Amino acid sequence: MPSCGGANLRACRQDGAAPSSRPLGIISRKLVAQSGYSCEPRRTCKQIGSCDEANWYLQNCSWGGKLDRDKDGIACETLC
Repeated sequence: MPSCGGANLRACRQDGAAPSSRPLGIISRKLVAQSGYSCEPRRTCKQIGSCDEANWYLQNCSWGGKLDRDKDGIACETLC
């Protein structure tokens, strides 16, 4: 097991593997492509066709919170 002291503490993992270069919480482009949705361009509830799609935007896009006007966790209430 590698030494986890000093400056290396933040980069040390229990399994000894190097830390991932991919930031946590970032969705890969492949995942976005598989879902069929994309955060570009930004959409409004009138442009969204289903509750599943609205929830995807809410959970995955920086602007998704705008789809939940009353901040109750439900996007596009007219669809959901």
